Amino acid sequence: MKTLVMLLLGLAALGRVAHADQSLVASLDARRVVTETGGVEKLVPADVARPADVVEYRTTYQNVSKKPLANVAATLPIPAGFVFLAGTATRGALASLDGKTYAAMPLTRRVKGADGREQVVEIPAAEYRFLRWQLGDLPADASRVVVARMRME
Repeated sequence: MKTLVMLLLGLAALGRVAHADQSLVASLDARRVVTETGGVEKLVPADVARPADVVEYRTTYQNVSKKPLANVAATLPIPAGFVFLAGTATRGALASLDGKTYAAMPLTRRVKGADGREQVVEIPAAEYRFLRWQLGDLPADASRVVVARMRME
């Protein structure tokens, strides 16, 4: 629970992040995913979460200027103590292990097999630390939303 409180405090600071020239504003909303009887999902405030709980992060990127913005990229860090749930990100998401290099999912790496031959293997989504979306051009007064789910460890 302490981890979640620290996470929410840190994300609250990011809750409304403005671009350097104040033209792009990002608003982050974190909701816990609860499955009710009958398998119906409900999103509730993420003020309390426990290990194994799933949290959905929804970030709205809004161009608050009167000019279009070009080549907008949306980046969502995966908080410490959480793992990304593969297949839950808004379409087009790229992933990164280090916040510098992004690629389409699933990420892969080359490893030597037991026979000494190099092979390509999938990197578990639990190792992903950042997600990024290339939103392209964002017209004046327009917004785009990206979503991803994480599980608390």
